[in-house]
Amino acid sequence: MRAFLTAVVTLLAWLAGCGRTATVTLDAIRARGELRVVTLNLPTCYYLGAQGSEGLEFDLARAYAARLGVTLTMYALDNEEAMQAELVAGRADIAAASLTDTPDWSRAGDAAQPYARIPQLVVYQRSRVQPRDTLQLEAAKLAVRAGSPQERILQHLKSTVAPALQWVETAPTAADPVEDVDAGRVDYAITDAREFSFAHHLYPNVLVGFALPQERPVQWLVRHGAPDLLASVNIFFHDLQASGALARLVQQASGDTRRFAYEESREFQTHVGDRLPAYRSWFEQAAAQSGTDWRLLAAIGYQESKWEARAESGDGALGVMMLTADTAHAMGIKDRSNPQQSIFAGARYLAQVRAKIPERIPEPDRTWLTVAAYNVGFGHLEDARIITQALGNNADSWAEVRARLPLLAQERWYAHARRGYARGWEPVQFVDRIQRYLTLLEWQPGEAVSTHSATVTHAPAAQGAPAPDTFSHAIPGA
Repeated sequence: MRAFLTAVVTLLAWLAGCGRTATVTLDAIRARGELRVVTLNLPTCYYLGAQGSEGLEFDLARAYAARLGVTLTMYALDNEEAMQAELVAGRADIAAASLTDTPDWSRAGDAAQPYARIPQLVVYQRSRVQPRDTLQLEAAKLAVRAGSPQERILQHLKSTVAPALQWVETAPTAADPVEDVDAGRVDYAITDAREFSFAHHLYPNVLVGFALPQERPVQWLVRHGAPDLLASVNIFFHDLQASGALARLVQQASGDTRRFAYEESREFQTHVGDRLPAYRSWFEQAAAQSGTDWRLLAAIGYQESKWEARAESGDGALGVMMLTADTAHAMGIKDRSNPQQSIFAGARYLAQVRAKIPERIPEPDRTWLTVAAYNVGFGHLEDARIITQALGNNADSWAEVRARLPLLAQERWYAHARRGYARGWEPVQFVDRIQRYLTLLEWQPGEAVSTHSATVTHAPAAQGAPAPDTFSHAIPGA
């Protein structure tokens, strides 16, 4: 009996201790005014955009921190093992990186309820026969990343419905399995639907065959000993889902839904007549102050908002020039929906970006590098120039850099880039559209046609001018 009572007392003391720990944990987060979230640098999670941090997990973590009334500190590590170590050590409160609970994660933290279930797609090369069911995979060469959730799904299928199933493991640091399909090295690959929304921009010849019957749950992992934090996270996602906000955030963070992914408008000429006149004088004045061709500034404004003063993007950018709140503050304006303020701030921001581009670069390359940096961020442009030079090409040429910008979305490249992942195809699309709109503006009746699509013309560099930058970052294969 005494042993039994001792055990009961011990159990009650342990439960009471857990309660005290839980209370301190959540209260401590509020007391310190900071939520610490660890993640991965991936397009589906967290990365540096042109005007700040982006990614679904960042958006979710920011919303949760706002709910708690604290600031968010979110940082990316190299792999899941490093993230688990942060939770175990108590340096991070939450791990958020499109994760699925596994025994390894259970040892590091407690899993919140899944906030989504992601379809798992079988993809194939356009020129080959489309796969339509799981049994077709048994006789094919199938690629999957080693240790990934997709491999665990294949292991389950092999043990249940497809005993002859085999696959090729792509090492975690090697090429994306989707790239293996594109290159013809394998027949099929397994990928998350969310990941493929980004990957198909890089590999347009890779198509979806079908979705596997098993979807992958994704959830946050909360450090051990914090049941009140775990409960709070679960309530947060429940409320987010019930309000419809979760579905909106997921859609906005897709690789297919971005403000610069607008289809080229057939109404452009109509808008030149019915919208541009209201803003033209401000474009001209702002361009004169910043040393820019007003038509280039107007073309950027059209691409961003179609010259709508109250246009708003899914990630909170607003106004004619689609400025974020941070950029607007940095440019010294208070009302982003005021078209005059927006246009002048956009011109100042463009001029600041342009000032970072080496003056030795001749036109029109300097202008297009500027416009690309305006879209993707100067740091990411520099990473693309580093890759361009490492591959033996001219880092001062827009055509050469344009061809390498999409590499910033491939892990074997962005893993070595200073600023990490970027949607590298987007600045390419952005510049292409700006060039078309600028040409149309130059062709308007009464407009003088420039000799090239550039803002300010500089004479070619004289002999003895500085050589192109020498970059020193480690690039695979360089």
